[in-house]
Amino acid sequence: MLIQFNFKNFKSFREEAVLDLSAAKMTEFSDRVVTVGSEKILPVAAIYGANASGKSNVYSAFEYMSKYVVDSFKYGGEEEKFEKFRPTPFLFDSTSANAESGFEVYFTLSDDKSERIYNYGFCIDKDGVTEEWLNAKAKTARKYSTLFYRGTADEELDLSGFPKSSRDNIQVALEKQVLIISLGAKLKIGKCKAIRDWFLANEFADFGDPFTNFFMSHRLPKGFAEDKKVQQKIVEYFASFDEHIKDFRIEKVPQEEESKEEKYKINALHKMIDSDEMAEIPLGLESAGTLKMFALYPELQEVLERGSVFFIDELNARLHPLLVRNFLLTFLNPNINQNHAQLVFTTHDTWQLSNRLLRRDEIWFTEKDERGVSTLYSLADFIDEDGDRIRKDENYEKNYLIGKYGAIPALKSIDVFKDFQYPEELDSATSRAERRD
Repeated sequence: MLIQFNFKNFKSFREEAVLDLSAAKMTEFSDRVVTVGSEKILPVAAIYGANASGKSNVYSAFEYMSKYVVDSFKYGGEEEKFEKFRPTPFLFDSTSANAESGFEVYFTLSDDKSERIYNYGFCIDKDGVTEEWLNAKAKTARKYSTLFYRGTADEELDLSGFPKSSRDNIQVALEKQVLIISLGAKLKIGKCKAIRDWFLANEFADFGDPFTNFFMSHRLPKGFAEDKKVQQKIVEYFASFDEHIKDFRIEKVPQEEESKEEKYKINALHKMIDSDEMAEIPLGLESAGTLKMFALYPELQEVLERGSVFFIDELNARLHPLLVRNFLLTFLNPNINQNHAQLVFTTHDTWQLSNRLLRRDEIWFTEKDERGVSTLYSLADFIDEDGDRIRKDENYEKNYLIGKYGAIPALKSIDVFKDFQYPEELDSATSRAERRD
């Protein structure tokens, strides 16, 4: 489980930002808090904020870290490739634009019965990795022990947490653009592979990106094409918000010679109102909301099975607020979410901003100041103008919309059209039309 994610100097975030999923000391919804070792961890984090305030950059930072952990071994000695994939720093001051960016996580491994807590992170600049570390803490320990540390000072490299043969292999193959975790996983070093696989198991969905929407809506759930039980599961899944789809008819499309990808024609079956027969509708003609829920199903299935993290940008896009709430309850209900999967999502949907659904420490805000610098903060840590913390019985939605918590757009009237003058030819065409009338 993800306990905490820290990052700095990434896009609109110049200073360090902390997304903390460890539970604060509060009484609401205590039954959903998961205890691992000495940590109490939350299943959900909802991130609110104005447009362009930095919500999507929190998503992008975690996605960047995950992708670099998985793929950095590809960039060794490939400076052109690395240049395209290096992180984007804060660009509105010269110091930050040339400084390193940093990424760090605290987490647990789902299959680790010893319940260790891991701390992994790295810093990276225009030339490559400047620092990287992996620490671990046993369930009963107070302090973290170092598994490895890498710095730039005098080429500092401490691999004492690895067997000698692994240390030798890493020292020979390590390059400045490559992470030790990424290289070690490629070399089949167990500890590195376990950390890499934690990142690999997490899922991402950016519903503000048309390409993501298209790709996800064309991805079939595991076993869907050939297994009737899987198809029925998805019918049951749809029934939680739309009972009209009763079944599917799936037809394999003949493969073209040069294509290795299998393609299918999928029709949704609906019961006709005047007979017991079924009407067939191509799945692509179903509503945008239905297609989005179909797109979410494969990732949702895998995240719940693995107990991993599902990070979604703009979860509310094209979905009714009650459907979003139902989706959240999948993660908030311990009877359904038995493997302790987590959902982190950005949204503008204030229906979910309720003390009947979310804890104060599950609600986060992003805000951007006049310099273009974003900050990330939790409702649990927010201090109002009277110096008081937010109470659990407050109307979160109302108070957010009136600006009590910040993180809303500063609006002005749209008066740009006030003195708009029509082009001369349009005025002439209008006059001619009036004369004809």
